Amino acid sequence: MAETYDVLGIGNAIVDVLSRTDDAFLEAQKLNKSSMQLIDADRAEALYGAMGPGIEISGGSAANTIAGLASFGAASAFIGMVKADQLGRVFHHDIIALGVDYTTPARADGEPTARCLILVTPDGERTMNTFLGASQTLGPDDVDESQIARANIVYLEGYLFDPAPAKEAFYKAARLAHKHGGRVALTLSDSFCVDRHREEFRVLVSDEVDILFANEAEIISLYEVASFEEACAKVRTDCPLAVLTRSAEGAVILSGGTASEVPAKKVDALVDTTGAGDLFAAGFMFGLSQDRPLEDCARLGAMAAAEVIGHMGARPEVSLIEQAKKDGLV
Repeated sequence: MAETYDVLGIGNAIVDVLSRTDDAFLEAQKLNKSSMQLIDADRAEALYGAMGPGIEISGGSAANTIAGLASFGAASAFIGMVKADQLGRVFHHDIIALGVDYTTPARADGEPTARCLILVTPDGERTMNTFLGASQTLGPDDVDESQIARANIVYLEGYLFDPAPAKEAFYKAARLAHKHGGRVALTLSDSFCVDRHREEFRVLVSDEVDILFANEAEIISLYEVASFEEACAKVRTDCPLAVLTRSAEGAVILSGGTASEVPAKKVDALVDTTGAGDLFAAGFMFGLSQDRPLEDCARLGAMAAAEVIGHMGARPEVSLIEQAKKDGLV
C-alpha cells in the first residue's frame, strides 16, 4: 500500500461487456445511440441475450481513469463496491493486477456486481446500457479517512451520484480531502447525469470541487446556456480549474482568468470511443502529479485518449508512460 496516492478514485465498480453491432440493432432495441442509460436486471438479461458475441473487460468510469493513471506509473487507489460473485472477482483481480490499491470489502449478499452492456457501431460510437447492481450500495461508511488523507487528489465519478448514500460518500470524501490538504476532482460523466442532478451538481462544484472535468455537451447542460462560450463564463466563477473536452476539437483549460486550448491528438482510425474522457482525465491528472504546466497536462490527456479510442475497450493496451516518452511528453 502506497504511503501517498497521486489520485484516489471513487466510482462504480463495473464489468463492461462490449459487442459490435449496427444502427439497425439499436433501433430495434429502442436505444438512443451514443448515450448511457440505466437498466434493471430484467432488461440487462434480455439485452445481453439479444447482443452478438462480446468481450468482458473490467470497467467503470473512475476505475478506467485509475487504470490509466497506473499505466502512467502513478500511485493510485480506488473505492467501489462489488458483490462476492464471479464478476466481482474479475473486477477485483483486474484492478489489483494493475498495481492499484483496492481494499473495499465485497458485499456478501444483495444485488450482483454491476455490468455495462456496450454496443459499438462501425463509426466507433458506443451506446451504453448500465445495470448498477452492487455498485450503487456504496455509502459513507465505505470511505476510510486514513485512505483519503493519503490522496493528493480525490476523483469523483458523476455516474455514481444517483443513490443517496453515494452522495453522502462524495461529500464525506470531499470534506476529508480538504481537511487533509488534498484537492477534489469531479467528472460530470454524461449529459444524462447532468440532466438528473443539475442543481445538486452545481452546488457540489461550487462548494467542494477544485478540478472539474466535462465535455462540451455536459458543461452546456450544467449551466443551461446556449453556447460553449457562455458555459465557460459560468464555470469560471464556480471552480478554480475546469478541463473541458471538445472531441476532435481538443480541450479548453480554464484556470483563474486564463484560458488555454490544446488540440486533440490525431488517430489513424477511430475504433471505439469508450473511455476517451476517462483516459483524458488520467493523463491530465498524471501531469498535475508531476507539476507540469496545464497545457502539458492536457497534451498527456489527449495522448491517452487517442490510445484508447484506437481499440476496443476503455483501458490502455500499451504502457502510457512509455508512449508519453515516445511522444516527447515526459
